[in-house]
This record gives sequence, structure tokens and C-alpha cells, in this order.
Amino acid sequence: MSETGINRLEWWKEAVIYQVYPSSFLDTKGSGWGDIKGITSKLDYLKELGIDIVWVSPIYKSPQADMGYDIADYKAIDPIYGTIEDVDELMAELKKRGMKLMMDLVVNHTSEMHAWFLESRSSLTNPKRDWYIWKPPKYAPDGTPQPPNNWCQILGEANSAWNYDETTKEYCLALFTPNQPDLNWENPDVRAAVHDVMHFWLKRGACGYRMDVINLISKDQGFPDADIVLPDHKYQSGRKFYNNGPRLHEFLQEINREVLSKYGAITVGEMPGISDVDEVLKAVGANRGELDMIFIFDIVDIDNIPGLFRFTLQKWDVREIQRIVNKWQRAMIEHDGWNSVFIENHDNPRSVSRYVDDSDEFRERGAKLLALMQTTLAGTLFVYQGEEIGMRNFPESWDPDVEYKDIEAINFWKKNNTMYPNDPSKLSEARQVLQRKARDHSRTPVQWSSSPNAGFCAPNVKPWMRINDDYREINAEAQMKANASDNLSVWQFWQRGLKHRKEHKDVFVYGDFQLLDSNNDQIFAYSRTGAQAGSWIVVLNFTGSTQEWEVSNQVSLESWMAGNYTAGKPDKKTSGKITLKPWEGLLGKCA
Repeated sequence: MSETGINRLEWWKEAVIYQVYPSSFLDTKGSGWGDIKGITSKLDYLKELGIDIVWVSPIYKSPQADMGYDIADYKAIDPIYGTIEDVDELMAELKKRGMKLMMDLVVNHTSEMHAWFLESRSSLTNPKRDWYIWKPPKYAPDGTPQPPNNWCQILGEANSAWNYDETTKEYCLALFTPNQPDLNWENPDVRAAVHDVMHFWLKRGACGYRMDVINLISKDQGFPDADIVLPDHKYQSGRKFYNNGPRLHEFLQEINREVLSKYGAITVGEMPGISDVDEVLKAVGANRGELDMIFIFDIVDIDNIPGLFRFTLQKWDVREIQRIVNKWQRAMIEHDGWNSVFIENHDNPRSVSRYVDDSDEFRERGAKLLALMQTTLAGTLFVYQGEEIGMRNFPESWDPDVEYKDIEAINFWKKNNTMYPNDPSKLSEARQVLQRKARDHSRTPVQWSSSPNAGFCAPNVKPWMRINDDYREINAEAQMKANASDNLSVWQFWQRGLKHRKEHKDVFVYGDFQLLDSNNDQIFAYSRTGAQAGSWIVVLNFTGSTQEWEVSNQVSLESWMAGNYTAGKPDKKTSGKITLKPWEGLLGKCA
């Protein structure tokens, strides 16, 4: 039998990767801002949880216009986080524990303060002028300069993606914010400079990269106007002209050939807006020579209105989760690719608030249900900081003008106040959208303990962002120490799930996946089958009410092995109809 994605063993497929958003992880310097030494100090915590790789969001020198995703120097560490020696220490301490460091590579754009851009904008004839994307203006009838096309900013859709430069009288493309000009990947010197940066960190000891919006690096060189989808908006999304552009795969293969292949580096590409199986497989197919895996956004876009901006809300039910998970589990098994498994990161709200019920009554059950789902799906598993304790969104009562720090949320709130200044219902609706979907919710400081400031920083220090008010009840220290006779804390449930996943990796990492009961709009059930440990089933009640479910005649169930309502084996029938409590999840072993 030839090797495929489900039986070609790789260390990085079995690894559990933990994302650290450094500003919110742990402050050891008294600045109110998380730092590198804070990460190092918690490595034993992460090791005990079951983590193998620590992915750190950008810690490079940056003006912090987009929380470090605007990089001014790829080879320097921002003083707010520490020094390059602190990174060396972090890697050394990881190595002692058999762990690794993954860096965040942000090369679709730089900061406007990067030396490359300062040169580029200085004159039309500077050698680095075409390191960025400059275009002459169009002109209005009155002679005022206008952007070259109607593309909007990704993090501020009311604004143009082009910035006018008074010195050289041209526009520069900056898809995300005015502070983040896009690099011109058509220029081989740019690509060589990016390769040099990648070599720098891999030689220093990084095991690989998470590659930020990597599918945006190739643009349609005609830069045509976008279709008008929102008539009440001056600028429109140009995504079809830069998502997976014409030379993307050429550029990715070049990166692999010139850099990654020389180190055996692990890669995960962030690729928003792409849901076509064939296109994804071009990037992650085992023999393509591009990336190991990507973040597929379908599950975190589940409540977006298709074709509109991210700050929209649509209703969904569990059949959508069934469809999405089944699509990508089967695609990678059948076509020799590889998945990432995730539902949280720094760009999305908290999963317990999004997919289940974050009320005091059901938050813990819902968080465990999501943990059970993720620890039993095929692919490389990613856990986001605070997810392991079931951190939730902060309340709608928080003032958007004061508490929200993210540029995307600030721009959205500003847009709505400009468009609907005298419409309380529209502004209330905007607040609801922010409370449900703002990136800020995943960026509140980690709740380490019930002590002042949740143990994130000293009691007399003001944290850079307000700490969620529930930290006295929801924190890592309490959950690690929990000793209820028949109930695991969320942290303990994650720890057990990760251990079980590794013990039965032939099933849960590499095994076959089959959807069960696909027409059920309340329960998500599936089977996993491995070469050594046989078949298992997972049953997840994605509702806040009691449900009945009939054990499928497709499986012969031997016993229920785990669930989110008990620390031991659930006492349930193994055939016929069973009763599932609200948000109950079960893991069963087949005969």
C-alpha cells in the first residue's frame, strides 16, 4: 500500500501547537504588557498541559499599529517584549523540555517604518521604489487625486486600500491599514530578502513558521476595480484580485525550495477566503512542495454573511459544522493533504462564546464539548492561549470607545457612528456585532489566577488591556488544582484529551473519518478508525436542551469511554436510544 496523508507519519502531524499572543500572555517586567520572559516562565505549565510547539505571534520591532503585525525590523525584537537574547533563552528552555518554537512570518506587508519602505517612499528613483506597490493617481473632475481603484482596506472597509504620498504624488497599496504597505512580490529582490529573513530565524533555532495571510502575496497586476457589492460603501472588497493570486504557488514553491526544504521546517499558512478543495490542495498536497498545512477559515467564518465583511452575523446550526468538518477531513484523507485543527486564534472571538453557551451554567460543559471535538479530529491541533481554561468574550456593557483596542473594531465602530449617528438601533446592532465577533475578545490578558490583575501583571500595574471581570472564577490556577470527585475542570479535560490523542494517534491523528447521522440539526456524530486501536465514535449535542440520539447501526459500540459530564466513564446504554444532556459530548470505543 502506498503512503498517503493518513499513514505517512510525521512528527509535526502529531504535535500539539499552542499559540501565544505575547502582549496578553504574562508580564514579568511591570510594564502591563506581556513579554518573552513571561512565556519562558510558563513552559512547565505548557509541557504539563501536553504542548509540543509554542507558536509566538510577532515579537519583532514594531510601532504596534496592528499589534506587531506591522513589522519595522524582522531581525530585531521589540523592546516592549525583551531582547533577542531572551528569544535564545526561550528556545534553549524549550529544547530542554523536548519542545520547539514556531515564529510568525508576516511578509505580505511591512510597517511603514521599516527601512525598506522609508527608502521606497523617499523618491521615484530610489532603488527600493518597486519593493512596494506604487501607482499614479486617477483624478477627479476638479483635479484632486483619487485612488487607482476602488479596493477597500481589510481592517477598515470604509477606507481606501491606497494611501496617497504627497512627496512622490503616487498611491501605495496597503490592504490592511495605512501603516502596513504591501510588499511587491513580483520583485525578485523582495523575495530574496524574505528568504534571508526566514533563514535568519531557522538558523537561530526556530522549527518553522506560521505564515500570515500568505495567500495575498500575489496580486492581479491589472489592479482592476472590484465589483460593487455594497452600494452604500464607496470602497469594495478586492479579494478576488489578490486571494490566491496568479503567482502564489510559484512563490510558495520557491520558498520551499530555497529555504524550508533545507531545514525540514514546519509550515502553516494563513489563507483567508479560500474554500475550494482543489485550490487548497495545491498548497498542502504532500507532493506539491509548498506548505505542510493551512488554516482553512470555513469554521471561523460560519457566522459571516457570505460575500460581505467579517463584522456581520448570520444564524447557523450544527449541520454547518458537520458539512465543514466532513468536507475537510475527507478531502485530506482522499487527496493526500493535511489539515490544521483549530477554532480559536488571535483574530477571532472566544470559541465558547461563539459555538456553544458561555453562560455560567453551561460555559464549562460547552468548552469541554469543543475540546472533545478538536482532540478527536485528524490534523495538527492548535490550541490558543486561554482556550484551555474556557475563557469567554467580555460583556456587551464594555464601552467600545474605551475598552476595544483593535484597529478593526475601532474602524468598525467609527464607521457605524459616522453612517448612523442618530440611529440608536443601528448603533445597538453594531455593539452586538462587536460583542460577538471582535478580535479583542481573544486578546484580553490570560487569567492565571484569582489574584489582582488575574496574575497577568503585578497588582500595582495597569494592564495594557482590561482583564475580563470573570477571572476570579475562571483561571488556570484554580482549574489545575480542581479535585472534584467526578468532574474535571476545563484545563484537566484538555490535558486528558491531549494525552489520549497521543496515546491513540493512529486513530485521532491519522485515522479514517466518517460522518454519522448527517441530517441531524442538533447532534454532530462521527467515527474515527485507526490501524491499531480500532474504531471510536464521538457524539456531540450542540444544543442547550436534552436530546435523544440513537446509536447508529453502522457501529458496534463496546463502551462509552469519556464524556464532559463526568470524570469517569459515562453511564450510558451502548445501543438503542440514549439521552444527551445540554451540550453533552461522548467518546465511545467500538467492539
